[in-house]
Amino acid sequence: MSDVTTKAKARVLVILSGGMDSTVCAALAIRDFGAEHTAALHIDYGQRTEKRERQAFQEICKRLGIRTRLAVQTSFFRTIGGSALTDDQIAVPDAPMVIGAEIPVTYVPFRNAHFLAAAVSWAEVLGADEIYIGAVQQDSSGYPDCRPEFYAAYNEAVHRGTKEGRIRIETPLIGRRKADIVRLGLELGAPFDLTWSCYSREDRACGTCDSCVLRRKAFTAAGARDPIPYLSLSEA
Repeated sequence: MSDVTTKAKARVLVILSGGMDSTVCAALAIRDFGAEHTAALHIDYGQRTEKRERQAFQEICKRLGIRTRLAVQTSFFRTIGGSALTDDQIAVPDAPMVIGAEIPVTYVPFRNAHFLAAAVSWAEVLGADEIYIGAVQQDSSGYPDCRPEFYAAYNEAVHRGTKEGRIRIETPLIGRRKADIVRLGLELGAPFDLTWSCYSREDRACGTCDSCVLRRKAFTAAGARDPIPYLSLSEA
């Protein structure tokens, strides 16, 4: 699905999964560059909630006025397997008491490297100099491709491997706590009601996976109401 041609121009490209963090990144990009200069890239990678995340992407772009947008598919993550998000034989676990102490089975091996590669390719075509990705290290599941040193190394590869070497990957949320990200999103008018974070369900969020637990704790700590629907305790 593409709503634009590759001749479109943009100053910043946002990797927009449809989740809370990437949506705040999109709102930041619009604040800093304007919707007319912002592009959004979504990647379906065979995850359990693929359709719901694609829906969130489309609705968020529409709400924020992002017209330069592109959704692409890559199927090899499901073929490779090894993650509860892409392998139906691996169950999505409930969040542990301490999230981030170990890398969980919801980690998709080296996923962000592939997302960034696609984003850099499109950024070269668009003429965009910056790529925003909603990686978060604090209050996270501890994925290795969300660490600052990973992005520092990747930026060096982008500098050396692109035509003009000027594209830079930015991680504006990487050092923030989740509650702070919620507060920032509320200040920016990020459409949290359209976002989807759950790892396992597409109708109502499970409320018990890592992503749901981190999200719910963040809204509570921020003193705000999470606007998406969750299963009741009796249904979970």
